[in-house]
Amino acid sequence: MSTRCTPPPLSQSPPSPHIAVAILVTMAATLMLLLLHHQKRAAAPKKREASCLPPGPATLPFIGNMHQLIWNKSSVFRWIHRVLDETAAGASALTLKLGSVHVIVVACPEIAREVLRRNEAAFFSRPATFASSLFSYGYKSTSLTVVEDQWKKMKRVLTSEVLSPALECRLHGRRVLEADHLVRSVHGQLKSTPGGCVDVRHVARHFCGNIIRRLVFGKRCFGESPAAMSVAGGPGADEQEHVDALFTLVNYVYSFCVSDYYPGLVGLDLDGHEKVAKGVMRTLDRLHGPVIDERVREWSQRRKAGDRRDVADILDVLVSLEDADGQPVLSMDEIKAQTVELMFGSVVYPSNTVEWALAEMMNRPGVMQKAIDELDAVVGKERLVQESDICNLNYLKSCIREAFRLHPYHAINAPRVATEDTAIAGYLIPKGSHVIVSRIGLGKNPKVWPEPLEFRPERHLGDGVAVVLAEPDLRFVTFGTGRRGCPGVSLGTAFTMVLFARLLQGFSWAKPPGIDRINLQESPTSLALAAPLVLQAEPRLAPHLYA
Repeated sequence: MSTRCTPPPLSQSPPSPHIAVAILVTMAATLMLLLLHHQKRAAAPKKREASCLPPGPATLPFIGNMHQLIWNKSSVFRWIHRVLDETAAGASALTLKLGSVHVIVVACPEIAREVLRRNEAAFFSRPATFASSLFSYGYKSTSLTVVEDQWKKMKRVLTSEVLSPALECRLHGRRVLEADHLVRSVHGQLKSTPGGCVDVRHVARHFCGNIIRRLVFGKRCFGESPAAMSVAGGPGADEQEHVDALFTLVNYVYSFCVSDYYPGLVGLDLDGHEKVAKGVMRTLDRLHGPVIDERVREWSQRRKAGDRRDVADILDVLVSLEDADGQPVLSMDEIKAQTVELMFGSVVYPSNTVEWALAEMMNRPGVMQKAIDELDAVVGKERLVQESDICNLNYLKSCIREAFRLHPYHAINAPRVATEDTAIAGYLIPKGSHVIVSRIGLGKNPKVWPEPLEFRPERHLGDGVAVVLAEPDLRFVTFGTGRRGCPGVSLGTAFTMVLFARLLQGFSWAKPPGIDRINLQESPTSLALAAPLVLQAEPRLAPHLYA
């Protein structure tokens, strides 16, 4: 009987080798096409985003450029500007990626104006950082707050009450007292110091500290001793700590702390910033706290007694403000936060600018002589220069403008946060980006300033146009611009110009023996002079003006 093999059903027949290969190739090709399509769709937004951002250095996954920032931690701002110079043959804007945050650095006036003026609404907020929260008692001040409603409240208090023309006029006599003390103090130092040398940095910083404490607290010193409270008294240990703390605050308020970009790291203090910031606040709370607490108690008792006497200083204004129901307008934290803000803004920037202006002028005798000639022509030598003379001292104001341009204390402006995707100068700035305007990039931009590294006050003189310290066109930064610009332009101008003019009018300045040229090297951690400016001085006015 023959045996026949019945073929299996078609569905069970094994495929030929050629068919198997064809199926595998088809499946692989299909899978490949699907993967490519998925990758293309996923990559398209990133490609568009990257092509719309300003240029920047290569980044690493997750950390971006954080490793470079940490490596250059001792002088982050110098590294940023070095990268800016090296990117695209000196780009006008730069993108850094710090963690998940795009940090956009702007270095030309056109883009700065787009950010801070034309698109201010989209860049109104500030980033939330450990230091800015701490220094502002939880964002209760004006310039550091991240909440627009809080900013509106505090800005209204500043402009209508604290910095009002009426209060500025009422406190004029206190400013005059400190300006007179400045001249007597330097004159006294010349008598007691061998060689007649004066530490200009010490003089400038403590003049600013004395005057703002007198305006805010009603007294120039924290101590109660007769020597400290007298007009002739010099700064004591508390006053020195106070000024030092204010400078440290400015150094650390927006200093690229690692935990600002990785909030989960707050408390670990990986770069030591938190310890420094807390130390600053311990000092300021120790010095400001008792004065503020006592004033709050005093005004509380006045309210109960129906005492409506006039305010005597800025702290009185802050504490005494009442709403329609007779309740205090400001909380204790708001009072403390605004006090700190008034202090650091009034001490750091005027003193640094005047020190730099004098340093530059010592290396340029022609500039110094022009300034002296203007003072002698406008004011003379029979009386001391006053605030009312400032409007007529255009060359002196040009010297200060040039110092602001060339030597800002801080390399960057306080950052802004993009609250929505915004097109700026052909770039698309993503929502959440931090945008910082480079003071160095603006002030030393060769496209704006011919020979930008030269100290040349004449560049600020116009034909018959009065010189002002403010720079609304953002060719460099003084008091800022827009809604978040500094509201204290008038007071800041008075502080700076009276300090500068009194030093120039009251004394003839010379380099110490053996010094041919003042060293203009910058500090490694800020843009201040690396070493305090020390000069020889001689009185140039009649003796009775120093009495």
